[in-house]
Amino acid sequence: MQFSLDFTTYTQWSIYATIGFFVLAIVGFIFKWGIRFRLVGAAGFMVVLTIGLFGLSLGLFNHQTIPGAVRYSLVYDNAANQAVIVVPETITESELEATLKQAASDLFSYGRTGINSNDKLTIRARVLLHPQDDRTQPVYIGQVSRSLVNKDNKDFNIQIFPDQLAKLPSPEETNG
Repeated sequence: MQFSLDFTTYTQWSIYATIGFFVLAIVGFIFKWGIRFRLVGAAGFMVVLTIGLFGLSLGLFNHQTIPGAVRYSLVYDNAANQAVIVVPETITESELEATLKQAASDLFSYGRTGINSNDKLTIRARVLLHPQDDRTQPVYIGQVSRSLVNKDNKDFNIQIFPDQLAKLPSPEETNG
């Protein structure tokens, strides 16, 4: 079963339930029910739950999807201003550009800090090539830099290294 992550709807329904429990608690005090204090506790819990759902509905899970991006794996992140991702060796130049944009969007966090007053997050993309059976060679094929401070700044500085991209095997070599 698949659930929606639309916390705004959940918050609305939680508000209705909270109001319902408060009305029940008031009615319980008017008619001196034995469970009136439990109803106050349930109403208080619903207030806490509603506040939590409201916080989640503010957009903590906004995820931007860049068309044409391929899956990547994060292999290094110093939690400050540098990260390295691994992409498949079958990646094309246009897919690499989209994937670098996707990684720049995904890895942005307000908790990152610049080192030596460098306010740029630099993400490098690499491919692992196997020139021999017992040897693996990392090849850096591109990088993107973005602001560490401004999330809305979509002005990414993307650099693709064509000479390194040319080292990748052609699709015929990888399929055959």
